Amino acid sequence: MTLSIRPLIVLAAACIAAPALAYKDDPAAELAKITNGRIAGKPQRCIDLPQVYGTQIIDKTTIAYRIGPTYYVNQLKSGAKALNSDDLMVTKTFGSQLCEMDTVDMVDRYGGGRRGFAVLGPFIPYKLPAKDH
Repeated sequence: MTLSIRPLIVLAAACIAAPALAYKDDPAAELAKITNGRIAGKPQRCIDLPQVYGTQIIDKTTIAYRIGPTYYVNQLKSGAKALNSDDLMVTKTFGSQLCEMDTVDMVDRYGGGRRGFAVLGPFIPYKLPAKDH
């Protein structure tokens, strides 16, 4: 009887793991999900770092910063190969703003070693459209 149960356990484990792999978004889909229904604004040179309460790395080329309902999408100028969503981002700023040409160091989450850095580009705000009342 244990021989007939074993294939069912393996099949159940595969079914549980499969959705996680099947629904992994590609970079274009991740960016589309963030910007869907939002209007791109004029590029900004800086954002207020203390107001950022969420960040998302998208495919080693883009970082999306969230301030309130607005996402500020930053396409890196250089260093994209260092960007890794498994690492920690450490920013070096002069003051309270994060600006174009500032660097983001990538630090190993477990070992603490520096893995490289990326140079930020301009911040493109994606805002929700104004509601008509």
